[in-house]
Amino acid sequence: MLQIQSPRLKPVSPHPILNMGFRIFFVSATIFAIITMLLWMLVFMGKLSLGGTLFQPFYWHAHEMLYGYTLAVIAGFLLTAVQTWTGVTMPYGYHLLGIFAGWAGARLLWALTAFNFSHEVTVLLLSLAFIADMIFMVWMAFIITRAVLKAKQKRQAGIVAKILLLTVGNALCYIAILTQNINLNRIAVYLGFYLIIGLVLTIGRRVMPFFIQKGLSYGQSTEVTVKNSNSLDILSLAFFLMFFIADVFLPNPILLSFAALSTALVNLLRLAGWYHPGIWKKPLLWSLYTAFLGMCAGFVLYALQAWGIGTHSLAVHALAISGIGMMTVAMMTRVALGHTGRNIHQPPKTVVWMYFMLLIAFVARVLLPVFDMHSYILWLMIALTAWLFCFILFIISYIPILANERVDGHFG
Repeated sequence: MLQIQSPRLKPVSPHPILNMGFRIFFVSATIFAIITMLLWMLVFMGKLSLGGTLFQPFYWHAHEMLYGYTLAVIAGFLLTAVQTWTGVTMPYGYHLLGIFAGWAGARLLWALTAFNFSHEVTVLLLSLAFIADMIFMVWMAFIITRAVLKAKQKRQAGIVAKILLLTVGNALCYIAILTQNINLNRIAVYLGFYLIIGLVLTIGRRVMPFFIQKGLSYGQSTEVTVKNSNSLDILSLAFFLMFFIADVFLPNPILLSFAALSTALVNLLRLAGWYHPGIWKKPLLWSLYTAFLGMCAGFVLYALQAWGIGTHSLAVHALAISGIGMMTVAMMTRVALGHTGRNIHQPPKTVVWMYFMLLIAFVARVLLPVFDMHSYILWLMIALTAWLFCFILFIISYIPILANERVDGHFG
């Protein structure tokens, strides 16, 4: 990603963390990733209840990991990257704080359901969270859409469409919970999940080849190039759409297996074109690459579970840990360096341990249960612990970076 150049008149914000969207949203997302997983651990152990009589704790976990944690990372990324792509200034200062307040308010209101209030109070809390989340998502979508339209960048239409659909998906989640419509809630959760995975596939296609070429060409006399294919891009989108429809609306093992395996194969071919042995010397590159590999493995697990090998939950978590957990951490560790004027080729030494923790989480939560479901609780606890260590390391290493001015004196 190109670094943003400061304008002639340096903008002013009340604190560096409000200089650009990636700062406050990345910090908050990582803190939230720890809090929400600790709460989920307590729920799983029977020590805590969430949702009262209004909804099952599973829906809290699913909603808050997708529309809470992941949307915070997406907001931070897009409210930064869109400025690079379009040249249109993104919100900062109190304007940015207003957008963030909607997200933070919704997260607090969801957490308050843990106090087991009456049914009526829980309904009120979720209704207020609905309003706060919609303010956040509609405001963000409006800013991004306006910038894309102003710059007349048709190539961003897919990203804009996914953000708008995510807003609809989030609204459907609230409507489903408030009306006790379990089937609609399931559809809304998976709509959000697969839209996010689709967004990751779209943005990954855009940034991974660029990052690999620039990262490996740095300091070299000859420029490294990788292969891209428009045909593979189209096939990836088509097969993934087929996969989404097959898993959510048309539960047919043959169709699901074909779509899942085709999506995996196409993206493996993409990865083959992007591959260069030099990536293994660059943690910020191999982390992205392994995340994409993990997503391909997730699609294979979807195909297998359709025939009774493994479970749907394992396949879902394979995509979630790789396509959301591993990919967001890999992106945040890079973006935070580049947009604060630091050398992306010299990341903190802790990043390697962050990535290893998520690899451990992937193996423990997804792969080991396939072979030994009797030790499922043990594998789950290992995965939860590894997840927590990853984000604790991120906070220790990156909050000083995200909460202070750029090292080059520019605004951003």
